[in-house]
Amino acid sequence: MNGKTIVTGVIGADVHAVGNKILAFALEQAGFKVINLGVMVAQEEYIEAALETNADAILVSSLYGHGEIDCNGLREKCDEAGLKDIPLLAGGNLVVGKQNFEEVEKRFLAMGFTRVYPPGTTVETSIADLNELLGVQ
Repeated sequence: MNGKTIVTGVIGADVHAVGNKILAFALEQAGFKVINLGVMVAQEEYIEAALETNADAILVSSLYGHGEIDCNGLREKCDEAGLKDIPLLAGGNLVVGKQNFEEVEKRFLAMGFTRVYPPGTTVETSIADLNELLGVQ
């Protein structure tokens, strides 16, 4: 264990569970303590779990295309709850239709997300980013 806690889950009305379980398993194998909230997770649930566990980061997954809608306002709610510095990462099929990922990424960064991943990103990429963001050697 590297001593870092990650809260993860699938946001909104999304029920795509397989990728969530794979991600949680890979994060655990990389030494993170994982608080996996499962599917259909509300913004407030991420925040409550992060506060309860003193989490180091929140990783949001979405595959059904409504991630942008579901994630909007999460940074502000984190800030209001006292989680101003917590890294927010989001990945998956975050928008409906084929959109230029650079534009999608800009919108998520403008919403206060720290890192944003397109469909098909390897879990190793997310782990490397978490290690960098959290100072894991």
